[in-house]
Amino acid sequence: MPVTFDAMEIVSAFIVLFAVIDILGSIPIIVALKERGQAVSAGKATILSFALMVLFFYSGEVILRLFHVDIQSFAVAGAFVIFLIGMEMLLDIEIFKNQGPIKEATLVPLVFPLIAGAGAFTTLLSLRAEYASANILVALVLNMLWVYFVIRMVDRIERILGKGGIYIIRKFFGVILIAIAVRLFTQNIRLLF
Repeated sequence: MPVTFDAMEIVSAFIVLFAVIDILGSIPIIVALKERGQAVSAGKATILSFALMVLFFYSGEVILRLFHVDIQSFAVAGAFVIFLIGMEMLLDIEIFKNQGPIKEATLVPLVFPLIAGAGAFTTLLSLRAEYASANILVALVLNMLWVYFVIRMVDRIERILGKGGIYIIRKFFGVILIAIAVRLFTQNIRLLF
């Protein structure tokens, strides 16, 4: 079967993924991680996020079935993680402590769960039911280019916005993340019962 690209499908999938990945909302988190002295690599974050999402796109349902976990349970668990990150941002507290041997923050929490988290995974699986795989992958590549650009330019963005601007964005997106967590939770908890 030949691969057919559809501009409308690509744009639609791009917009959905753009909203779910929400890298602009992660700027305050990236700034906070850097302030704690944790390294964040734009290239590594982009490549790892893309690889995780493509892997999940093609084998997510199989992987979850292997652990006897359905997509709704996975989404509810992801909602809790996103909720806690939102609470950190809103209340200026530190719930997630990177006390492992790796002091770099690129993989956790930036790649997972912020960029390639439960929201992105469940969105990719639901997009597969509506759009051609090729169009979703093009939309994902475009989103990853945007993710790379934002992470790479985060210091410049911080200078432009200033500490006050970052603080306001952090509070605003803290509420947004909590709202996304609540939506993920309510949509999927109903399907579980």
